[in-house]
Formats: sequence, structure tokens, C-alpha cells
Amino acid sequence: MSGSKYVDSEGFLYSAPIREQGNIYKPNNKAMADDMNEKEIHDVHTKEIDLVNRDPKHLNDDVVKIDFEDVIAEPEGTHSFDGVWKASFTTFTVTKYWFYRLLSALFGIPMALIWGIYFAILSFLHIWAVVPCIRSYLIEIQCIGRVYSICIHTFCDPLYEAFGKMFSSIRATVRKEA
Repeated sequence: MSGSKYVDSEGFLYSAPIREQGNIYKPNNKAMADDMNEKEIHDVHTKEIDLVNRDPKHLNDDVVKIDFEDVIAEPEGTHSFDGVWKASFTTFTVTKYWFYRLLSALFGIPMALIWGIYFAILSFLHIWAVVPCIRSYLIEIQCIGRVYSICIHTFCDPLYEAFGKMFSSIRATVRKEA
């Protein structure tokens, strides 16, 4: 076998296949080398957010969708004046809309800060405390499990084997008396 030629099992001489792009580790053309060296970097902190669909994972579908009809309802036979009903609907809807906006403007950023800190602490504790403790526990319990298994086989197996031999000679017969 010399250079770029090889012999198969039947003795035929073949030339090695030639790749136009070259070796994947040493590309012979500039375009492929540039493609391999450039990496796309995505910054998760500055990603685009969707301002239209603000609940893409539907976290609050069944909790927060409260309309006027879900809270206030007049049964048949007890209706207020139509003007009062329309004014109540408008008052409820506008108050809910603007008061939510006011609360989110005042407390949204501080609550986001608090929740960000909380989930950072939670992630930190999970990564640096919980998982190592669980791994440590599993390693230690494996050792204790082996000792426990040896004790069971040493003390209980002979005892149960003796009981088995003792009670193996007992025969029970069932007779039906008429």
C-alpha cells in the first residue's frame, strides 16, 4: 500500500477516493476552513422576546383568564337596568386592565428581580448542593446495601432454610365429610 493506492481482498489495485473539500481536520479550501472556524454565538440574555404572545407555554391559561361574565352574573328574573349592566361591564373591564398595568409597572421589575434571585439561588443549590448530596448518598448507600446483604445471607438464610426443612415434612390432607 503506497500513498493514495490500496489493494482489496481480491488483489485489485484501487486509488483512494478523493474528497473535494479535503480532510475534515485539515480542509484544503478556504471556504471550508472559514466555515469550520466561525461559530454562531447566541446570547440568551439579549434574545428577542415576543411582545404579542407573552405566554407561549400557556402557563396561565386556566388561572388568570377572568372576564366580567366569570365574576358577575344576573340570573333570569333579576336583571338590573341595561345602562347599569353596560356601565358595570365597562367599569370592571377598564379597572381590571388599568389596575393590572399599574401594578405591573410598580411591582413588575422588583418582582422580576426577586424571582430572578430566587431561581438563581435554587439553581445554585441544586447544582452545587442537592445533586452532590444525592450522589454521595447513593455511593454510601451502595456500601451499606452490600453489608446489609451479607448480614441477611449470613444470618437469615440459614434460619429460613432450617425452618423450611423443619416444616417440609408436614403434610396436610383435606377430607370432605358428608
